Amino acid sequence: MKTVQLRRNIDTNWQYLGENIPLVKPLVLVFGSRYLLEKNDIYQEVREIFKDGEIVFGSSAGDISSHSVDDDGITITAIEFEKSNFEIKTVNVKNQNQAVNSFQAGYELIQQFDQENLKYVLVISDGSVINGSQLANGMNKVTHNDILITGALCSDAARFEKTICSYNENPKAGEIVAIGLYGEHLEVSFAINDGWTPFGPERIVTKSKDNILYELDNKPALDLYKTYLGEKSKELPSAALLFPLKVKSSNENESIVRTILNIDEKENSMILAGDIAENSTVQLMMTNVDSIINAAEIAANKANHQRNKVPELAILVSCIGRKLVLDQRVEEEVDEVVEVVGNKTTICGLYSYGEIAPFNGENNCQLHNQTMTITLISEQ
Repeated sequence: MKTVQLRRNIDTNWQYLGENIPLVKPLVLVFGSRYLLEKNDIYQEVREIFKDGEIVFGSSAGDISSHSVDDDGITITAIEFEKSNFEIKTVNVKNQNQAVNSFQAGYELIQQFDQENLKYVLVISDGSVINGSQLANGMNKVTHNDILITGALCSDAARFEKTICSYNENPKAGEIVAIGLYGEHLEVSFAINDGWTPFGPERIVTKSKDNILYELDNKPALDLYKTYLGEKSKELPSAALLFPLKVKSSNENESIVRTILNIDEKENSMILAGDIAENSTVQLMMTNVDSIINAAEIAANKANHQRNKVPELAILVSCIGRKLVLDQRVEEEVDEVVEVVGNKTTICGLYSYGEIAPFNGENNCQLHNQTMTITLISEQ
């Protein structure tokens, strides 16, 4: 495997983050600021650098490399697989019923792949009009939980206005891109961790629909949430990123962290990043900088310990809520990963509105929030 990385911001030209080596038909991952990715000539700009590349774009709340975490730029990671192959498939759900069509989109997306020798799928999805839980469920229906899928819901900093992604064209809303890797020489491992701690009483979800939470313990959910936030409630919905919910449903072995993306004052409800089932048990969560950084290290060690070969590529997907907590220390969680996997491993990724991965030790993918999700890849 060979890799090349470049980055630029609004005021600079493309700069190589290391050696400039020629690549043959590379997979080109382009993560960055939504504003820069909306430039009319962005696809052509990248195409001129990688004339035979397969180019995937995704907007972020910060693009990740081993050099930095950048908020207002674009980072390119180009990968040439020397012993393996890849295919890219897309679907789009713009302006459709997102709960129903996100499931169908996930199903149709993965169904397009030839399943024979399919080793791993990386998903880069719109994060605004997609129901990530339903997307994961649709993908699992095709794979029967025997193919590793990880990925990200694209983001738009803390604006929550619009997210975009694409394959071999200018980025657009509603798009879901899946990259399938094939080959017996691939070694892929993953792990997730969050570092958030529950506090306060447990409550029962007494009314919800898909990803909308209406009532806890037969009381308006938003009212209860505001009570716990106190003065912070004036900063909703952004303040909610600092106080996600721990959700445990009767049909899941583990709890899932759910971020509140928006609120509906009229309905006294909260819109979550993923589904929340009635009769689930929920609890507020909080964290601190050291807990988040430590969680990233734990995830890196888990992913690394599953491997026979040193990883050549590490794909990091971390949540925007973690980034807001880390603030000026945001690069420290990436540094912890680099410390574990080694500085010869190419690091790429983004801060997202949702992380797609199985629970540790499982195979069926889920939508997570507030986690560090690490996927390590190499060719043997």
